[in-house]
Amino acid sequence: MSVNPHQWRRVRASVPVVLGRLLDLVDDAPPDRPATAHWTVADTMAHLCGVAAMGLALVRGAPPDLPVPDLLELRRRTTVDTISVMNAEVLRHFTERRLPALAARLRADVGEVLRAVDEAGPEHEVSWLGGARLPVTGLLAHLLNELNLHAWDIARAVGRRWVVDPADAALFVDLFMVDMTRRGYGRLLDRDGPVHPGTVSVNFRHRFGPEVTMALADGRVTVAPTEPRPDVRLSFDPAVFTLMLFGRVSRPRAVLARKLWVGGRRPWLLPVFLRTMRLPS
Repeated sequence: MSVNPHQWRRVRASVPVVLGRLLDLVDDAPPDRPATAHWTVADTMAHLCGVAAMGLALVRGAPPDLPVPDLLELRRRTTVDTISVMNAEVLRHFTERRLPALAARLRADVGEVLRAVDEAGPEHEVSWLGGARLPVTGLLAHLLNELNLHAWDIARAVGRRWVVDPADAALFVDLFMVDMTRRGYGRLLDRDGPVHPGTVSVNFRHRFGPEVTMALADGRVTVAPTEPRPDVRLSFDPAVFTLMLFGRVSRPRAVLARKLWVGGRRPWLLPVFLRTMRLPS
């Protein structure tokens, strides 16, 4: 299962660029300004430090440099629905909230992540949350998305505009969502409740990469052969799509802005699919 060289170069180059934009954004930001419903600007930067530290630990195969008891076990048993618990534990024990110190740590740890993935190579695979399998290209795509997503939060908090490059957002879809599904997402998407009977096939299409079909069957999502008549067809602008997946943009707004198009022979099954193939919002 080879990694696309163009995507590897793109994600490797985009992470430091977006990091630089984020650090410029927070340079004079008020640390106590609310950035989300529960986090200040400083909390958000501390969260990003945690993401980078855990990513670095995964690539190096070492415990994260974070003062969180039982973090490895917490990471292993985390699902999409309990990621907020892990994030809260990290922020409770990692108490640094001085923005200059957080910015310096984030810059240093992201630099170490990039050096570590260069040494490991793009085919190197790590065990992510919930036992999901992920190549380091997907790990970088996740880090890139986290930087963009939370920079978007901070920019709104301080009255600035943050533009997510759709080509970068497409990397999250292709290298993280699709590749993790293809390699095996472990128990990351485990959920309670009845399993939908039958199969729901969803075709994903954007202008930065090949279209992909995923299928939900027996409560599990897999990457499936492309179908001529899938249940659902999704065409989307990746920047808006990723913001929508994480609850920053509503589905009606994405549709009305003509950034998301839903079709197919049974488009009403999209919510059924997304109840399993979901992301924290």
